[in-house]
Parts: sequence; C-alpha cells; structure tokens
Amino acid sequence: MKVTVAKWGNSLGLRLPKQLVDELGLAPGSQVELAREGTKLVAETSNRRQIPRYRLEDLVAEMKRLGGRDAEPETIEWGADVGSEIIDDAYSRGEITLEDILKKKNAP
Repeated sequence: MKVTVAKWGNSLGLRLPKQLVDELGLAPGSQVELAREGTKLVAETSNRRQIPRYRLEDLVAEMKRLGGRDAEPETIEWGADVGSEIIDDAYSRGEITLEDILKKKNAP
C-alpha cells in the first residue's frame, strides 16, 4: 500500500488509508510506536486494552438469561412528576394504552 509523505508544519506526515485505520482500530489521538529498521519505517500500534462497548438490548438479554424475573430490579415510586419530568401526551393523560402504541408501531 503506497502513501505520499506530506508537509505538516515543520514535520512530515503520512495519511493512513481508512481501511488500514479500521483494521488496526486506530482513531484520532491513538498512539503508535515508530522505529527504523534499515530503510523501513515500522509503526506498531499500542497494545492498550480496548474499552468494551455494550448495547442495552444485549445487556437486558443477558440479565434475563442469567436470572429471569428474579434479576429485574424492584420498581420504586418516587412521587409525583415535577418540572421538566411532566410529560403531557395522550398516553400520560390515559387516553391511549401501551397496547394501542404497540399495535400502531407493528401495523404495516
């Protein structure tokens, strides 16, 4: 893979192709170790452990798999809504039910 050396302030820089960046898991601010081996320039990515990313759906599914209903947290009554917590919509006013919303969502 060929890239062109470009001027960057008083230094020179290499622009890394997106495919290579994605394969190596690099992002702006990532650190790499540079070394010279004869006429070769070697850039080694850091072995820093990546922070795992989770989706809410996966976490809930795992919770249900491990404990079922027993794993669900207790619902706590916090009192009446105040200020920006107040939602004024048809559901909150009791004009429609959750079933009505789900039917509308699943309708073709």
